[in-house]
Amino acid sequence: MAHFAQVENGIVMQVIVADKDVIDSGAFGSGWVQTSYNTQGGQHRLGGTPFRKNYAGIGYTYDSQRDAFIPPQ
Repeated sequence: MAHFAQVENGIVMQVIVADKDVIDSGAFGSGWVQTSYNTQGGQHRLGGTPFRKNYAGIGYTYDSQRDAFIPPQ
């Protein structure tokens, strides 16, 4: 299981926990981007590799050029 953010027009609409196979099947539609619960501010909380700069939240922006979730200002 992993966390996925549904991104519409660059904005995170919801975040869910699902199997990657289910997301890849299109069962929940399109626009899903994986996010890491342990990544915040470009740092991994447990010392691992940070993933997409921040854990996605509703209202965050997904910058595909930077491959990063950006919190609202």
